[in-house]
Amino acid sequence: MNKVHQDRLYKDVAKWLMEEIAAGKYPVGAKLPAERELALQYSVSRPTVREAIIALEVRGLVEVRIGSGAYVCQAPVELVGEGFDVSAIELTEARLLIEAETAALAATQISDDEVETLETIVRQIEVENLTPGGAEEADAAFHHTIAAITRNNALIEAVDRLWSLRRTSPEAALLHEKARTANIKPVVEEHTRILDALKARDPAAARNAMRAHLSQVLESLLFATEERAIQEAKKSIMAKRERYSRVTA
Repeated sequence: MNKVHQDRLYKDVAKWLMEEIAAGKYPVGAKLPAERELALQYSVSRPTVREAIIALEVRGLVEVRIGSGAYVCQAPVELVGEGFDVSAIELTEARLLIEAETAALAATQISDDEVETLETIVRQIEVENLTPGGAEEADAAFHHTIAAITRNNALIEAVDRLWSLRRTSPEAALLHEKARTANIKPVVEEHTRILDALKARDPAAARNAMRAHLSQVLESLLFATEERAIQEAKKSIMAKRERYSRVTA
């Protein structure tokens, strides 16, 4: 397999895997090779393989079993014209580019009342983080409010669209759900640094704080499924130890 060009990313890997499943290399019930093996086979990174498997999981072609791997559920009905949604990684990269500049512009426009509004929202993020299974409505409100502060309708619409895609794109929604399951939540300190830069009316600091925040979101998404698998594996080991200790007691 030739090396994947950087601009082709996970979609090529997903399509190659679909072709191999359709050809019978991996029949229904078979386990796909480990991420590391697929990464070597296709000359891509493990996060790229992870995104490809999520794309297949969304389509019901594979089932990811925590601590075990990905198993084929069904063969694809057709390969031609098979579309792919926006992934969580692509979406967050776009957010990093757009929302960083949005924050910089907001720093030149923000009023004292809007600073107070964002302070209230940051406190709400902290409350949501303490709520088991809580939503991330305050996190969304924080970013939407910053966009509104720019007084630029095009930026407001762009940010709203990105957040809409986060909720409606099956692939993006699935990876964000995996992140929540792995207990990855909005970081209050990162939002506070963005707020402090806006309060200081410092565009460069606001841009840098937003870039740092969304870069961390990107890193968290890349390792969300891996962290979840590690935690589940630890739980499984502990459960086995407890059963064994009861038997030998």
